[in-house]
Amino acid sequence: MPTAKIEGATMGQPIITRDAGRYFLTDRIRHEVDWWNTPQARGEEPPPVQKPVAPGAMVIPLPPPATWGIPPCSLADGIARRESRRRFRAVPLTPEELAFLLWATQGVRARLNEAAVLRTVPSAGCRHPFETYLAILSVTGIEPAVYRYLPLDHALVLEREVPDLAATVTAAAHGQRFAGEAAVTFVWTAIPARTEWRYAEASYKVIALDAGHVCQNLYLACEAIGAGTCAIAAYRQALADELLGVDGREEFTVYLAPVGKV
Repeated sequence: MPTAKIEGATMGQPIITRDAGRYFLTDRIRHEVDWWNTPQARGEEPPPVQKPVAPGAMVIPLPPPATWGIPPCSLADGIARRESRRRFRAVPLTPEELAFLLWATQGVRARLNEAAVLRTVPSAGCRHPFETYLAILSVTGIEPAVYRYLPLDHALVLEREVPDLAATVTAAAHGQRFAGEAAVTFVWTAIPARTEWRYAEASYKVIALDAGHVCQNLYLACEAIGAGTCAIAAYRQALADELLGVDGREEFTVYLAPVGKV
């Protein structure tokens, strides 16, 4: 049976086969997990629900919901109009619009305890394994750079300034130009340990499913503000991780979605 080497296979990384890929899509692994030996079962503390902010980092509070003024958009209309959009107008997003999109994709509805936060999207076991990074290119009042959303604080933290950010984002997206032509490109990373704490080896399929929940909310929220997006699953892993400054093992890029006015 033919096999397909994944990026980095020459450095001892695994090789993906058709059977392995199809096995991943089933739920057979759940019956093979030693549920008495997961980190949760051993009494270990769960990973934080939000990455900490580096001392001295610049934090930008986002406009609260009461100030947004988002036009009404029925759920039926949003679903009917939803499509992948790759051409954007040269119009910046407002901070209110960006705040709305972030709330729609990872906003906090309630904090149950230190280990569980209810958000605007579902997640297996309430584990929410994602961090949301933003390559901001054109948002009114916010300088172009890479930021991270802090859902517990409804704020942005400046992660890094990147020379020629548009070109760097485009390169990370396998040369797809619209990623660097957007007002902002959402980049989601996974921190598998959050889900592994409860589900061990059964984590990986549900992490992939959770990513779909997040991005679909972005599609629908874009329709309410006259914007559009197109999900990107084809990207250069090393370049995307380098753009964000993540290690590529404990945290790594899993999905991108450029957003702009249409």
